[in-house]
Amino acid sequence: MLLTSEPIVGGSVELNAQAPAEPVAVGPIELHVIDVIEETTEAHSIVFEIPAELADRCRYRSGQFLTLRIPSDLTGSVARSYSLSSSPVIDNHLKVTVKRIPEGYGSNWVCDNVRAGDRVTVLPPAGTFVVRNPNADLLLFAAGSGITPVISILKTSLQEGTGKIVLYYANRDASSVIFDQELSELQARHPERVEVQHWYDSEHGFADVERIVGVAGAHAGADAYLCGPPPFMNTVVEGLKAAGFTSAQIHREVFSSLTGNPFEVVEEPEVDADAASDQPATQATIHLEGETHEVEWPAERTLVDVLLSKGINVPYSCKSGECGSCACHVVSGEVNMAPSEALDQEDIDDGYVLGCQSRPRSTKVEISFG
Repeated sequence: MLLTSEPIVGGSVELNAQAPAEPVAVGPIELHVIDVIEETTEAHSIVFEIPAELADRCRYRSGQFLTLRIPSDLTGSVARSYSLSSSPVIDNHLKVTVKRIPEGYGSNWVCDNVRAGDRVTVLPPAGTFVVRNPNADLLLFAAGSGITPVISILKTSLQEGTGKIVLYYANRDASSVIFDQELSELQARHPERVEVQHWYDSEHGFADVERIVGVAGAHAGADAYLCGPPPFMNTVVEGLKAAGFTSAQIHREVFSSLTGNPFEVVEEPEVDADAASDQPATQATIHLEGETHEVEWPAERTLVDVLLSKGINVPYSCKSGECGSCACHVVSGEVNMAPSEALDQEDIDDGYVLGCQSRPRSTKVEISFG
């Protein structure tokens, strides 16, 4: 399962034109599994140690995910992305939680094969499903394994924020609840700030719009974050809007499947200075992680591939336009972007594109990641 979010984080990073720092390695990293926790009969949490030398590359925000390299007899490997259920301000280790999906190769392989002591190749944490205002009241909706990024957001917001948090969590039945004990303990320790509402489909049927309106109506000023299967998400969004929530208050994490393999090594040739004059490389100014890079961007190459070829640590997790990790803002100039569902029309109208799907259209372009 791959996760992508709506809307993409807006705004731009603070731009500091300065000499580049020591280059940071890009691409996959290998992590040591120190524990495997059976959360339910269908869900396992994989706990990774963060070695000191990889601390910078393992930094993350609550709501983000890891992309794992999973062996395959047919293709050598496949890539699957799973949300981080750990909190960056509480936990010393990275933890992803994986729920088996019928006929799901990746989830079943992880649950059947990964054990403490193993080493797993991953891409650094990525994703845009993160809290915008840490002090806002939060209305969290999750269904099934959709609780994974949501509990990370909940734990971090309790630690760093000041708002009240209501979690509405839907499952098939009580035995399907992931993190049941942890959620109970959080509510017991913070009764003045946390309220957890469980909904069991086996007892009440699927939650409908009226039910969501009832939950949301008492929290009209909150920011809503939701993650789960598409039918659940669609119902929640409809209920939130019926309760008066604006689009700016609603943040969704969307499950989709990777079609590409970001672990495949693609050699990117250096730009030929003597390239044909009728199609010269675009002069690109890239603002990323507080640094500014000046690069030549050939018309036939995507921005992500060009930056990776130059050792620039650009965020990405799929390279196929499905995850939204490489979303960036076109400050000036023009680019062409292949169609993608990872950005909605509002994002595109605001000048956002996906670096892995974008190629230059003007002779100069300025782009900001952030």
